Amino acid sequence: MSPSLASLVCACAIAGLFYLGRDESVHTSKALWLPVAYLWIIGSRPVSVWLGVSPPAGTTAPLDGSPLDALVFGLLLAAAAVVLIRRGRRALTFLTANRPLLIYFFYCLVSVSWSYHPEVAFKRWIKAIGDLAMVLIIVTDRQPVAALRRIFSRVGFLLLPASVLLIKYYGNLGRAYTPDGVPMNIGVTMHKNILGITVLVISLGALWEILRLLHTKRQPSRGQNLLAQATLLAFGIALFGLADCSTGIACFVLGGGLILATHLRAIRRRGPARIHGLCLMILLIGGAAFLLGGEGDVAHALGRESNLSGRTEIWAALISVAPNPLLGAGFESFWTGPDVEKFGRSLPNYWHPETLNEAHNGYIETYLNLGWVGVCLIVLVLISGYRRAARALKREPEIGRLSLAYIVVG
Repeated sequence: MSPSLASLVCACAIAGLFYLGRDESVHTSKALWLPVAYLWIIGSRPVSVWLGVSPPAGTTAPLDGSPLDALVFGLLLAAAAVVLIRRGRRALTFLTANRPLLIYFFYCLVSVSWSYHPEVAFKRWIKAIGDLAMVLIIVTDRQPVAALRRIFSRVGFLLLPASVLLIKYYGNLGRAYTPDGVPMNIGVTMHKNILGITVLVISLGALWEILRLLHTKRQPSRGQNLLAQATLLAFGIALFGLADCSTGIACFVLGGGLILATHLRAIRRRGPARIHGLCLMILLIGGAAFLLGGEGDVAHALGRESNLSGRTEIWAALISVAPNPLLGAGFESFWTGPDVEKFGRSLPNYWHPETLNEAHNGYIETYLNLGWVGVCLIVLVLISGYRRAARALKREPEIGRLSLAYIVVG
């Protein structure tokens, strides 16, 4: 099949998924397209990259970024602010009920003051607020659970088929190479790890929706919705294989297993005790594997080397050069400071520090930027979220299942 014909087939498939996934019984706000557009961008590539627009001469891309991307995110954030001002009471209620999240963002703002480039860190903090604003648009919708379902569908229906198309027929866009020349499939994203995260989030949402539809016999358009979600999940599973993303596969199995387990009558009848026990067992097994020296066996089971494809070397080198173990380098500032040179000198010769701009570990990345204070605040957010998800399993089991899966995976 020629690339042109494949593009036409893909476009028809995307249109077909949107058609099959529509639900006339649900009436969500038009503002929901703001987080959809936002997720289309951060789940793929910046607008400037898609359009091939280079930063102006004399600017430093890692520090200054792209004016076009700043404009796009600024417009999305401004539009989100207008929506949230109109929903003021609902938005305020949600924020005051989630104090750990507010404390975390406030600490991130304070950390800007000791970052290497405060003006750059502040811009990045403003952009990070966009995450919170888009979440607020979803949860303050008149039908928040239905809005969340539509988010998964609208984002997944475009990004997942397009990723398969680029990988299969547009190798110059859908494939890339690691610094040591190993090919990787990246789809619509900039790196296979981002593709793995995008596919993981959407695939868990598709599985959650499929199980809901299977248990809802009288919903209008149930059959066509099931077909759309099953197709979306099939795209996700196919992309896990194409991306060779072991972490994504392991997390999908873990999160999907939790969603399935919470549907079992034996789990539901015993209530929170069984849920806590199941989650504790998962955490203990994972923790014991590493604490007792079994990380090599875990890595081999995932098709990786015992050093997790060299990541353990990166982690050891980064931890040794952390500028401030308690407070960190400042919000998203470690990779813009002089500590990166020390990090490069402490790496083995076959690593190329100039190509690294992340820790490949969310907790270590937080430690580098925000120190132990930031890590503890993240843990506080996760604990608070877990408690809410466990309580939601009683009152609203549908959203409780999905929340629990994402939190435990996190």
